[in-house]
Amino acid sequence: MGYYLQLLRWNKPSGRLILLIPACWSLWLTPTAPPSLFILGIIILGGLFVSGAGCIANDIWDRKFDKKIIRTKDRPLANDKVSLKAAWILLILMLFLSLFIVLSIPQESRNLCLLLALLSLPLILLYPSAKRWFKYPQLILSICWGFSVLIPWAASESSLTGGLTLIFCWFATVLWTFGFDTVYAMADEIEDKVIGLNSSAISLGKKSIKTVSFCYILTCFFLALAAFNANLGLIYWPFWLITTLGMQREVFLLSSRSKGIKTSGLHFSNQVRLGSLLLLGIIFSRVI
Repeated sequence: MGYYLQLLRWNKPSGRLILLIPACWSLWLTPTAPPSLFILGIIILGGLFVSGAGCIANDIWDRKFDKKIIRTKDRPLANDKVSLKAAWILLILMLFLSLFIVLSIPQESRNLCLLLALLSLPLILLYPSAKRWFKYPQLILSICWGFSVLIPWAASESSLTGGLTLIFCWFATVLWTFGFDTVYAMADEIEDKVIGLNSSAISLGKKSIKTVSFCYILTCFFLALAAFNANLGLIYWPFWLITTLGMQREVFLLSSRSKGIKTSGLHFSNQVRLGSLLLLGIIFSRVI
């Protein structure tokens, strides 16, 4: 059972949280916020199942390359602890459960959410191959992450007529994702070059850290615009300011540390904390 949890990455909560955080930004920025417990619950379950499917698809695509990279050589498919057949069965199960979640959404929102889920699926399954043919595969992942904003909004509002608030939240999510996943790619940069894979870290080269910094600046800028447009209260802004400064601090620390698995992993974990802090500010602003 443990190897299957590793295949789903459910043993690493940071990777699941960093997808659910933008989904919750979206839910709590909607005009009808706070969301119902039912909508919140199905979005969380849907995020777990979809991210699990994405991780399995990634490992199926990369099982041969993963054997050659230090960070990934112990993944269940790479070290033959899980068979390819079992991985495919689990992938199909996750997709089926994801579909079940979408079909559980209230009828007035169901068709739109189903359409968005179907639009996102090819990108989710295609992303793992992108590092073979696209210089910036992290951009495709970022667009996938953008659906984590659109689907919760549609589930809550039964439409995508969110105006500027939804647009700004979407841009913030895409830019944030591109930033932290570029840092994550830095851990594998040397090995990816050797085996001929692409990443934004490789393509940007020495401009990687500056690009990440700019992505985080724009992320916070767009979230400020979204919050202003959603009429969030004053209590939100201290959280926003701490998050904005915290993201730039993390970029500064990247410049002072050597690249590697520990550095990228720490940065990733801290982005989860900063994103959660911002979410807490949004929730407090809606509740208080």
